[in-house]
Amino acid sequence: MPVTASDSRKSGRVIPPRKTLARCGRVVVKLGTSLLTGETTHLDQALIDRIVGQIQTLRESGKEVLIVTSGAIGAGAGKLGLSGRPASLPMRQAAAAVGQVEVMKAYERAFARFDVTVAQVLLTRDSLDDRKRYLNAYNTIEAILKSRAVPVINENDTVSVDEIRFGDNDMLSALVCQVAGADALVILTDVPGLCSANPRSDRTARAIDVVYEIDEDTLALAGGEGRLGTGGMRSKLEAARIATQSGATTVIASGREPKILIRIFEGENVGTLFVPRGDRMSSRKRWIAYGSKPRGSVTLDAGAVEAIVARGKSLLPSGIVGVSGDFDAGDTVSVLGPDGREVARGLTNYSSGELDRIRGLRSSQIEKALGQKLFDEAIHRDNLVVLAGPAVEGGAAGAPERPPAPSAP
Repeated sequence: MPVTASDSRKSGRVIPPRKTLARCGRVVVKLGTSLLTGETTHLDQALIDRIVGQIQTLRESGKEVLIVTSGAIGAGAGKLGLSGRPASLPMRQAAAAVGQVEVMKAYERAFARFDVTVAQVLLTRDSLDDRKRYLNAYNTIEAILKSRAVPVINENDTVSVDEIRFGDNDMLSALVCQVAGADALVILTDVPGLCSANPRSDRTARAIDVVYEIDEDTLALAGGEGRLGTGGMRSKLEAARIATQSGATTVIASGREPKILIRIFEGENVGTLFVPRGDRMSSRKRWIAYGSKPRGSVTLDAGAVEAIVARGKSLLPSGIVGVSGDFDAGDTVSVLGPDGREVARGLTNYSSGELDRIRGLRSSQIEKALGQKLFDEAIHRDNLVVLAGPAVEGGAAGAPERPPAPSAP
C-alpha cells in the first residue's frame, strides 16, 4: 500500500523525502539544451545514449517515463551553420524545424538498442489552455504509455510565437507533470543542482540537498539564462514550484553525473530535492491551476484571502475589491491578495463586467445589481485552487509503485 504525505502526518511517521522516490511510478525527465549540446551546437549522442540507458533501467523496474527534451533550436542552429541561438523568431522557428528531426533521430537511435519505440509529441501553450485540447494531450500521452512507447515531448517551436509559447521547456516539463499526473519530475542540467553560489564561478559552491519551500530567498539563488537555451536556474525553480504544488517530488541534478537517474530513484543524496506540498491535486484542479491560462484577475481583501486559503471557503463577491482584465463567465482568473500576490486560481461564475458591478456586495444583493442571480459565489470552492498558504492542494510524499491511470481530467 503506498504511503502518502497525509498518511505520514496522521500516523506520526516521518518519511525521509529521498526514500519516497523509489515509490514513484510515473516520472517526467527533462533534458536541457546546455546538457544536450554543451558548448557546441551539436547534440551529444553519447550522453543521450547514457541517459536513455538509465531511463530503460527505470522502465524495466516498472516505472513509466516521459521525456521532455530541449535542444531542437540548438541542434538546428548547428545544422544551419549558425554559431549560436538565432536572434529573430523566424530563424528560431527554422532552426527548430531542422533541429526537431535531429533530436528525434538521436532518441530513436538511443532507444533502438532496447527495441523500444519513441513517439514525438509537440505542444504549444494553447494546447493546454483549451480544455478539449488538454484532454486530447492527456489521452494521447496515456495511449503512448499504454503501448509501451516512450513519449518524447518538446515545445512546437516551429509555430510558437511569444503569446503562446511556454517560455522554456522547464515550464513545459512542469505542465507535462500536470497533464500526465506524474509522481516525480527530474530536471537534468549541467550543474549539480540548486547551489549555494554559482558553481561556474565559485569553486566552493555546493548543491543544496533538500528544499521544503520555494520562496524569494530560494529564487534569489538563481542566475541568468543559458547560452543556447532560454531557461536558467530561476525557470527551473519556477517549474519545481508548480510541480511540487500539484504533487510531484522534483529533483534538479546534473545529467553528466554517472548513473544519475538510477541514483536519484535509489534515494541517494544527489542533486537538489524539492518536497511536494500537501495531498495530490485532482486532475481537474491541476488544469485549473496551471493548464488554463488566466484571462484576468480579482483582488481580495484580507478577510476573503483568509476564508479561501485557511478555511477552504468559496469566494463571495463581498470579498472582492478589484477586477482586472476582460473575461467571461467560465474563464480562469487569478485571485490576488491585497499585496498583489497570487494566492489562488479559479473558474469564475461571472464575467469581468458583472464582477465589477457586484464586488463588495453580499450575495443577497446580486440580483438587484445584475437583474438576476445565477450563483451566490463568484468562484465556487470546487472550481478554486489555492496556490499559497496552508490550504494548498499539493503532492503525495509517497506515490504508488505503479500509478493507477490518472482519473479523467
